[in-house]
Amino acid sequence: MSGIPFAVPVLGDAPVFPDPGAGRHPDGLIAVGGDLSRERLLAGYRQGIFPWYEPGGPILWWSPDPRAVLIPEAVHVPRRLRRTLRQQRFEVTLNRDFAAVIEACAETRRFAEGTWITDEMKAAYIDLHEHGDAYSLEVRLDGRLVGGVYGVAVGRVFFAESKFHHERDASKVALIELMNRLQDAGFLFCDCQLWNPHLEQFNLRLLDRPDFLRLVRHGTREPRPELAE
Repeated sequence: MSGIPFAVPVLGDAPVFPDPGAGRHPDGLIAVGGDLSRERLLAGYRQGIFPWYEPGGPILWWSPDPRAVLIPEAVHVPRRLRRTLRQQRFEVTLNRDFAAVIEACAETRRFAEGTWITDEMKAAYIDLHEHGDAYSLEVRLDGRLVGGVYGVAVGRVFFAESKFHHERDASKVALIELMNRLQDAGFLFCDCQLWNPHLEQFNLRLLDRPDFLRLVRHGTREPRPELAE
C-alpha cells in the first residue's frame, strides 16, 4: 500500500465505518483509528473492510479496489499439487490450534518482510476464534505443525487473513483443504484481499469494489454455515 497523503475519516468510539463505496483513497484506505474489538471487526467485515497497519502506528482500515477472491467450487488445483494431495503426507485439522497458526503466520512475515500481525492483532483474532467467528486449518507432517491458514467467517463469506508454511506445499494444502470445506459447507466465496502471483495459479478472480461490496452485503446477512472437520 502506498503512503500517498490523503484525508480519511477518523473513527470514534462506536463500531461504525464510513461507506467504503464512497472511498476515494487510491489504495482503498477507508478510515483510521478505533480499536480491534469483536464488534468493530465484525462490523468492518460485513462492509468489506479489514484492518492492516504497521506496529506502533494507528489502526488503518482498508477496502481495496479491485478485490481478490476465490470461488470454492471454481478453484484450480495445479497438477503437482494434486499429486501431493493424493500422497496424503500431511494431516489437516480444523481449529485444533488457532493460536499456534496465527503465531506462525506472524513469525513467518516478521523474518521475511515485517509483519502486520501485531500482539494486538493476535489477541483480537484469538478472541474472534473463541467466539466462533475465526477459524484455522492446521497442516502437520509427522506431528509437527508445518503449515496453516486462518480467517474469519461472517455469514456465507470467508475472509482469509494469512497463511504460512515450513514445508514445501504445506500452505497450498491448507488453502485447498479450506476451499474444499468452504464448498461443502455452502460458502459463496473466500476474500483474499489483494492479488498476488502465488494465488493466481488457483484461479483467483478480481472484482470491482461495487460488485464485491454487493456480494459481501448479501452473503454476510445469511446464516453462517458450519465448517466440517
